[in-house]
Amino acid sequence: MTLIDISQEIFSCRVYPGDPKPTLQHCLSIERGDVCNLSAFSMCAHNGTHVDAPFHFLPEGKTIDRMGLLPFVGDCFVARHSGNVTAEDAAEIMKKARAAGAAERILIAGDAVVTEDAARVFAASGILLLGNESQSVGPEDAPRAVHLILLGAGIVLLEGIVLEQVGAGRYFLSAAPLNLGGCDGAPCRAYLLRP
Repeated sequence: MTLIDISQEIFSCRVYPGDPKPTLQHCLSIERGDVCNLSAFSMCAHNGTHVDAPFHFLPEGKTIDRMGLLPFVGDCFVARHSGNVTAEDAAEIMKKARAAGAAERILIAGDAVVTEDAARVFAASGILLLGNESQSVGPEDAPRAVHLILLGAGIVLLEGIVLEQVGAGRYFLSAAPLNLGGCDGAPCRAYLLRP
């Protein structure tokens, strides 16, 4: 069994333009004579490898603590793509995922941008989760429409994953987010298992 960490390190992670960067404070230090080392940190719920809950773009959508764990844990299909993901590309990804027996969770490796047409194909397919390597699943300069289509269909988004060393195919995904009450998203430690 191979275990593959697909998470960014938080304090050196990519940050979506305009989002606050994570910060770290060392509150106590054994080196300074304190009884222990103790750290505090501050970060946006969407820094690094993170999950978007429907509430991120939908005022009546579920917050991260109301999502349950099912979308985040289970078989997934990794597809490689570069550039815009078209409706045809999305249909082909779903065809391969179904053939592999892993069509509920889709991860897209590469410098890929999900278009509105592709988002509609994924939404109609009944997937639980869609993941990608950028900090936003849709176009960075106009992410709203793609988010509304996917989150509106009940699909959670796993953004900022690291798949450069991961080949296409079926894996087991664990990407459970932190249980942050009332939040629109949460960081997670995502990893893949491959027999």
